[in-house]
Amino acid sequence: MTSEASPPPMNWRYCGSQIKLWRERAGVSREQLCEEAGYQYETIKSMEQGRRRPTPQLLQVADDLCGARGLLIAATEYLKPEKLPTHVQDFMAAEEDAIAVQAFESLLIPGLLQTEGYARALLGGHCPPPDEDIVEERVAFRLKRQEKLTRRPPALFSFVIYEAALQTGVGGREVMKQQLQHLLTAGELRNLSVQVLPSGSTVHVGLTGPFYLLETSTHEQLAYVEGQQTHAIYSDRKSVNALTQRYGMIRMQAMTVEESARLISKLAEQL
Repeated sequence: MTSEASPPPMNWRYCGSQIKLWRERAGVSREQLCEEAGYQYETIKSMEQGRRRPTPQLLQVADDLCGARGLLIAATEYLKPEKLPTHVQDFMAAEEDAIAVQAFESLLIPGLLQTEGYARALLGGHCPPPDEDIVEERVAFRLKRQEKLTRRPPALFSFVIYEAALQTGVGGREVMKQQLQHLLTAGELRNLSVQVLPSGSTVHVGLTGPFYLLETSTHEQLAYVEGQQTHAIYSDRKSVNALTQRYGMIRMQAMTVEESARLISKLAEQL
């Protein structure tokens, strides 16, 4: 299954239209609302059109200014940001149930191994830029998700990371240094391995992009692939087998765990 970029959430659009209707009914101009709420004209316009999430501040000001008597303020509870997009929630649910996780990442550190600083820099750098509260929700969820690494009974984790991902500079030198040191620490867990696929190796199947392989508690085999604006969770045997074979080839071309740790340590020292 794949999906294209999603339109703004329905609750944003509905709430934005209600703000506009109440404003027009009360004879309040958009300029007046901007002045009272302390927002730019285009910001208010985007919220009324549902392209941006209406803020509690705007709801409060619009409610008072337009005489809505609490009807606009009541929308606040329905506008709280989702921690994750729906397709990511599906993957996380499968990951939460998994007894084995295998992952290849080509340009980023896997989410389960990210530090807080790396995750915040990465999530905050999305385009279009997300609201700060959404970033904080997602960072918190990502860190909570990492508890699975040390949970009992332990699941098994195997990560192969393309060397380029170790040198992307996400968040700046200090953030990357801490991230590389965290990889070394995580690699000491007995149920987890970290390998690096060297950038100087021969042409390899990993150049087509990242993917995850999961085995659930009921021994169902799943695969997850995500691109810029598409995603897919596969459960059919043909697709899962193809990606499993691809992962096997990548691991064959990757450095050993010991060699990988030495490279990661060297790169951290250079920062």
